[in-house]
Amino acid sequence: MSAPEVTDRLADLRADFDRSFAEPARSHDAEYAELLAVHAGGRPYALRLSQASGVHSDRPVTPLPGPQPALLGVAGFSGAIVPVYDLAALLGHPSPERPRWLVLAAGQPPLALAFHQLDGHVRVDSTVIVGEPDGHDGRDMLRGMVPLTGGTRPIVDLPAARAVVHQLTGHQPHVLQER
Repeated sequence: MSAPEVTDRLADLRADFDRSFAEPARSHDAEYAELLAVHAGGRPYALRLSQASGVHSDRPVTPLPGPQPALLGVAGFSGAIVPVYDLAALLGHPSPERPRWLVLAAGQPPLALAFHQLDGHVRVDSTVIVGEPDGHDGRDMLRGMVPLTGGTRPIVDLPAARAVVHQLTGHQPHVLQER
């Protein structure tokens, strides 16, 4: 390359670099949804990874006695004792075998949901997800559907699952009240 060609090439690269800052930032999360394909109670579901803070297999769960059949017990996560609920039971399905997998829901208070099978991680274009508006009766944890290989799966909303657990236990999340 000659000196003028190099100068022109550098000017083009500099202009492209400067233009990249003038363009709106592209949001990876807005274009795609990261999901876990799972089975709970023999039925296929999907979970949003953005609503989870971890997935664990074969984590020991210490059983607890109590009136809630969905409560499997407690498990330790980074020094915290976390209640573990059977996702299949929360969804109203029989659960003949003890679930192997745990998903730790993001947010507070801590909550883990147990499910039977992890089918894999999938990344889908957000436009293929059929969303459901909020405004359910508070017991519905399903928010939308996503077409995946093998069929369409309902999406379990982890914050809604936390709300269902709160209803089952009679605890309401702490809300700051104005005075």
